[in-house]
Amino acid sequence: MALRADLLPALAAFESAARHQNFAHAAEELHLTASAVSHHVRKLESRLGVTLFQRHARGVSLTAEGRQLADAAGSAMADMESVVRSLRIARTEHDRVHITTLHSLTYTWLQPRLPQFAALHPQVRLTVDTEVALTRFDEGGPDLGIRHGPGHWPGLTSHHLMDDHLFPVASPTLPGVEDVHDAAGIMRLPLVTDLARQGWHDWLRAADVHGAAVEERYRFSDSTAALNAAVHGLGAALARDKIVAPYLAAGRLIRLPGPALKARWGYYIVYPAHKRLKPAARSFVDWLLGLPREP
Repeated sequence: MALRADLLPALAAFESAARHQNFAHAAEELHLTASAVSHHVRKLESRLGVTLFQRHARGVSLTAEGRQLADAAGSAMADMESVVRSLRIARTEHDRVHITTLHSLTYTWLQPRLPQFAALHPQVRLTVDTEVALTRFDEGGPDLGIRHGPGHWPGLTSHHLMDDHLFPVASPTLPGVEDVHDAAGIMRLPLVTDLARQGWHDWLRAADVHGAAVEERYRFSDSTAALNAAVHGLGAALARDKIVAPYLAAGRLIRLPGPALKARWGYYIVYPAHKRLKPAARSFVDWLLGLPREP
């Protein structure tokens, strides 16, 4: 006998009843009444011409034929559930974008802007990786990255996102900051630095300050940590404009006298040149490139 579509609800009711050995429990699972489950089972028995359950005062139990069909139905249901689960996961991953970027940029620049992206693309799921090590775009790795650098990396397509500028900042409560009226005066303050390629010596040349002794009192490997040190009054820090913007807006830091030095490196969106971006990743790239370039 060919399996007809009208038997599928009856098979689903039978599989649940066989698993629970109870019509009432099957009804609860399927959001049916116990009599509806019983009707489905009797319909299946009638169509097959066999008895699937022995009915007795304490409930029901499977017959030999019922056990045979229950094993097959249970296996088929498990197979279908596995396929449905994998399809759902595949759909979710299709809409997931894995990004690798800098912790400092994520914390101060990217995260405050992400609600805008979420409103425009609510179906996209983001994974943001801020590991310090330069990420490889291997199979199963990130879809794209935001890198701070010269703009050229072997095997990667890159799009210029924005430039960077350096200028000095300090906490408004830092002792002596009120007496700083020019670039040279900053050298009387304790200095905070990070491991960026450009530092105080570069900025002083741009500020036309020569012969000043540069004493870096505190040195941090991460630019966010350096800014937080400045916030806590440890000294003046040389800040990147994209990273320091929220600190200035909140009044936790103030800009000190002197020029804004354009950094040698900028921020770039990168992804493997040999791979085509999936639609969700492309929408994220397009959104990034459409953002205003001001801090």
